[in-house]
Amino acid sequence: MGSSGPLTELVRMTQQRDEEIDLAHAVLLLAKQRYPDLAIEPYLAQIDAIAAAVRRHLGEDADPRRIVAELNRQLFEVEGFRGNERDYYDPRNSYLNEVLDRKLGIPITMSILYMEVGRRIALPLVGVGLPGHFLVRVPTTEGDFLIDPFSGGAELTEDDCQQRLDRVYGGLLRLEKRMLQPVTKKQILVRILNNLKTIYMSRGEFECALDVVQDILALEPSSMPDLRDRGLLYYRENRFGEALSELRKYLMLATNAEDREQIKQTIHGIESILSIIG
Repeated sequence: MGSSGPLTELVRMTQQRDEEIDLAHAVLLLAKQRYPDLAIEPYLAQIDAIAAAVRRHLGEDADPRRIVAELNRQLFEVEGFRGNERDYYDPRNSYLNEVLDRKLGIPITMSILYMEVGRRIALPLVGVGLPGHFLVRVPTTEGDFLIDPFSGGAELTEDDCQQRLDRVYGGLLRLEKRMLQPVTKKQILVRILNNLKTIYMSRGEFECALDVVQDILALEPSSMPDLRDRGLLYYRENRFGEALSELRKYLMLATNAEDREQIKQTIHGIESILSIIG
């Protein structure tokens, strides 16, 4: 996944105050880990151009609902962006450069694009981390409303949100107020990486999964599940010494983890391998 350059810059960027983080730039730095030759500026310019087109049509109109209607028209009718329902788990849906090139994304990347165009036209949108389906909140003086950029910018009620949870969790998860709270930009970056980790693991692309876990730990060094997963992925890659070191560290730090016994067994297995291969 490229050199440490983009990751170092990304970590530095996420140490700023949340409102100072340029989300589109940060998400493209994340993509540059996967696409080392990626030029970031042309993609930022593409977002600028979409925002300029929206602004031209709006003129002086500052009504949030009017702005949202124009934003929807530009993104989904004129530009042709849409949620990739047919191939939802294609990893390209999680990389903003691919979303801009292919006009296809998943809820979180479609929401990032939506928020970043909104920011450029002075509409202060925030991300909402509904489990399994990322949304956007539009603040107005009359009260906030929710938008689903994955579904063409549809406005959602709380009932609609419950339906989206039902689709993902089969009716096992009830909507709670906290699920509709705004999330930070750093949380958005980590959520993209967690999506990618899940996708690469399910596809058996363990080297890619390991790269993603390295990125998560650079942003969230205290994430115990990722420390464990890095150890297990090292083990899968036959990097036994590194696996042993990570898993021992996990046991030392995650004192209440439910999988301690399993991890101890894995450590014994690695120790046996190392004793045989010297």
